[in-house]
Parts: sequence; C-alpha cells; structure tokens
Amino acid sequence: MEAKAGMRRQFNTKTFLGKYAMYLILISLIAVFGIIEPAFFTGRNFVNILTSESSRGLLALGVAFCIISRGIDLSLGSVMAVSSVFAASLVQKLSYSTLILPGLVNLPPIPAWVAFLVGILVGTSFGLINGLLIAYTKIHPFIATLGSMVVARGVALLYTNAYPVPMLREDFTQIGQGTMFGFLPNIVVVFLVMIVIANLLLNHTRFGKNLFAVGGNVDAARASGINVERTLVATYCWSSFCAALAGVMVTARSASGIASLGDGYELDGIAAATVGGVSQTGGVGSIIGCLGGILVLGVINNGLMITGVSPYLQKIIKGIIIVVAVVFDMRKVARKR
Repeated sequence: MEAKAGMRRQFNTKTFLGKYAMYLILISLIAVFGIIEPAFFTGRNFVNILTSESSRGLLALGVAFCIISRGIDLSLGSVMAVSSVFAASLVQKLSYSTLILPGLVNLPPIPAWVAFLVGILVGTSFGLINGLLIAYTKIHPFIATLGSMVVARGVALLYTNAYPVPMLREDFTQIGQGTMFGFLPNIVVVFLVMIVIANLLLNHTRFGKNLFAVGGNVDAARASGINVERTLVATYCWSSFCAALAGVMVTARSASGIASLGDGYELDGIAAATVGGVSQTGGVGSIIGCLGGILVLGVINNGLMITGVSPYLQKIIKGIIIVVAVVFDMRKVARKR
C-alpha cells in the first residue's frame, strides 16, 4: 500500500512538473533578474515586457496551430510587413503621400477601420494561399511558407518602393497608441483577447479537435471522416490572420508602415511556441503553454537588456534556448514511444 501511495505521489509530482515547469522557470527567471536589477520588479517594466512581446506573441499564437498540425509557417514576419504597408497607405495624410496612388487624392478619407480591415485581409490572403498549396498540392509546409515569405516581403517592398509610409492619420494611430484603464496599451489588450480566442478554438471547437487529430496521425484523421484539407486551410488562414493583426497593430502604434517590419519575427514566434511545449512532431500543444513560452522569452529578453547584456549575446542565448527546448521535446516523444 505504501509503495503504491509513493508511486502515486511520484506520478503526481511528474504530472505537476510536466504541466507547470514553464511557469516555475518563469518565476525563477523573474526572481533572478529582480535580484540582479531591482528596476526589473517595477510594474512599468512588466507592462513594457507585455507590450514588447505582444506582436511576437500574436505570431506565436498563430504558428502554434501550424506546428500542432505537424507543419510550420515561415511567412509570418513578411505577412506583418505587407499588412502594415497596405493599411498605412490608406490612412496616410495625403499631403505627405509617398506612394504612387494618385487616385487616392480624389477620394474622401478612408475610415480607419476600413484600412485596418484591408490590412488584415491582405495578410490573411497569404495564409489562404499557403493552406491551399499545402492541403491540395502536398507541398511541404516549409517550402510553401518559405516561398510566401519571400513573395510577401517582395510585395511590401514593391508597393512602397522600399520607403516607409509615415504621417498616418490620428484616427488610425489611436487604435495602436491608445490604452485601457490608463496604463494597458491596446496592443496588449488585443493580445490578451486573442489568447482567449485561441484557447477556445483549440480546446472547445470541432476545428481544434480535428487539428489535434490531423497533427497526431493524418491518415487516421482522414479515415475517421475529418476533412484534412479544410482543416489545414483554416489553420494557415488563422496563422496569417494573427500575423496580419500584429502588423496592423504595430503600424498603428508606431504611426508608420514599414516594408521591413517583422523581419525575423517568425523565428521568435516559433521559438516561443516550441519553448511553450508545442511539439514539433505534431498533435501536442496548448495555448497556456504557448503563453508561458512567450513570457519566458520576453522576460529573458527584457532581463538581459536591463542588466546590460550585449544584444549579440542575447541572440546566442535565444538560439541555445530554442535548441534545448527542441531536444527536451524530442526526448519526451522518445520516452512515450
């Protein structure tokens, strides 16, 4: 009896560590950086962490779905950029127009919400293309989204002639620069709302159940009657939607559309999802874990910066963290087998 009780206690400990290890690491990191630099513990700094990581966090929420489906999305940073410049071009003060859009001069001002929606639709269209290519032509997600990454960045650069799109109207920039409760930036609010939506989609909808099934075993999923192609198309549309939303929010916050926006952000999103326990082998992952990965990387980035660590060394540390997270994931999968 005692042996069984001991085994039960051991199992519970392992289960607890498996579920909450990410947050134990997060608490430890906060404690260490707080001891090294007391300024780290201020409320303003924690808001800064959330603000700086919200755009990358949105990308992580999107790419997590792709990874669960046993895929990947490398186009997210470029989707941010193309969404940014298209939205910005519609709300630029006409006297400062830097784009070759003479027809806009004769039109009444385009409402900010229309520009916001256009930016998101343009970005999401790349996800639709990715999904169709992956689902119906069987192109590997790495290749399909790598191609989209290059095309989307090229479209953004061609559309703007590689110039920024500055001097945006105040009704648009207020979307990104406004706050709730007087201290919480709107981009953080959007990120928090998207966490809730992503969690609901993944855990409380048929789409979420189908996604886990497809990522776990695509042949078994198809045999059980799941429309694999439709699930994959929806997955990549969701991923690009998250990236487009991030791009438009960052544009509204910075009051400028930039064709180089999001360069390398897709790797940060993938890193956050992977560190958060979204398995590269597919079929495993959670939004709560993904959030933990986002916060861990955000705390590390902020902590290293606030303690004066070289930004080049920060990149090395981030790369090591990604490799370690993947190694742990592969070992976990091997133990299950």
